[in-house]
Amino acid sequence: MTNKQKFPSEVIDLPSGGKVYPKESPLSDGKLEIKYMTAREEDILTSQNLIKKGIVIDKLMDSLILTEGVSSDDLVVGDKNAVMVAARILAYGPEYECEISHPSGTGKKTFTFNLADCPFKKLPDDINSNEFEIKLPISKSTITFKLLNGKDEREITEELNQVNKLGTEVSPELTTRLRHVITSVEGDSSTNIITSFVQNLLARDSIFLREEIARVSPDIELEQEVEWEGETVKVGIPMTVQFFWPNTAK
Repeated sequence: MTNKQKFPSEVIDLPSGGKVYPKESPLSDGKLEIKYMTAREEDILTSQNLIKKGIVIDKLMDSLILTEGVSSDDLVVGDKNAVMVAARILAYGPEYECEISHPSGTGKKTFTFNLADCPFKKLPDDINSNEFEIKLPISKSTITFKLLNGKDEREITEELNQVNKLGTEVSPELTTRLRHVITSVEGDSSTNIITSFVQNLLARDSIFLREEIARVSPDIELEQEVEWEGETVKVGIPMTVQFFWPNTAK
């Protein structure tokens, strides 16, 4: 028995419902067990070494996850976001006070969000795996794509870091991401075909693909309506230092 299993825990639901994971994965039932945060996790959050490497949230997630055989690398991005919000609620409660800006940029004020009111954006009902097929509107090419998980995101970051070290003027962030997202072109899943296809992808097809990815991606909705001087505006919930350190501004 590991030390983290001695702490109180909760089983939380995932926005994906588990549909994007292999049937043999512990995540396929759409649930994940996480433990309550402790001072050890607060040490992780303040580790300058982890912050500098950009992996502090991954290390936090790995420390909190109790479900055997699961790490932050396995979670698709939307599920990972939901776990982060759930961990924060378990640690400090659902109230999150922070400074927000009016969408028009005309003012700022302090507001308290209720994180428990953030709904899930779920997968379309007809989706049962992490493989999506679409026909692009301009080239008429049929492609398949997947939702990225933590491992994919880490590999993309590492690739971009290597490219940036070479001092290139244009960082290939979009094409690198699409190379990882697209899994086949006209039924061909070879790396060379996908790479060539991405490099020559028409802009309108690229926009269509990215919009489709956003449409089908499960997630937790991190924006809420706020009453602001007689009007109702939608404001994104900012992930500031106060998200995991709610008392630092007091």
